[in-house]
Amino acid sequence: MEQPLPGTIISATALAALGEAVSETRVFRDEVTLIVPKAHIIEVLRYLRDAEKFDLLADETCVDYLPAEPRFGLVYQLYSMSRNIRVRVKVMFGGDDRSIPSACAVYRSANWLEREIYDLFGINFVDHPDLRRIMMPPDWVGHPLLKENPVKVEEVAFSFNRERVMADKPHAQE
Repeated sequence: MEQPLPGTIISATALAALGEAVSETRVFRDEVTLIVPKAHIIEVLRYLRDAEKFDLLADETCVDYLPAEPRFGLVYQLYSMSRNIRVRVKVMFGGDDRSIPSACAVYRSANWLEREIYDLFGINFVDHPDLRRIMMPPDWVGHPLLKENPVKVEEVAFSFNRERVMADKPHAQE
């Protein structure tokens, strides 16, 4: 049986006002997550800011679920300072179309967060005012947090395996 939404977080009236813009609502340990289709993200963020007083975009991040489809999950963590509550808004989308509308017009704090996501995941934010790399060098090829990049593992040397590990490491020749 599904838990009811806590009335102090997102009211039934608010969910009714959003209608089809929210495809699913999840509650886990009193944390509310709204699953939103990509086409409605700006509408939902604007409604939550204006009508529900979620006036701070505390964080925006991305998750690469490769090999699952939809591949990417974009997560917005919103906070209402006047009500002292949080809500999570999540957008799932496939790896074929890595573009999504920018939230900069709704929350100014999205600017740097979206630039970081662009740099590390390659997600293109449509209508972003200054979408460019901020973490990787400008000439860097690719996006390092995509799961399609191979993981490089280096064994750590301890007293029991030091000789074997050190023998395998390339050292500078003098």
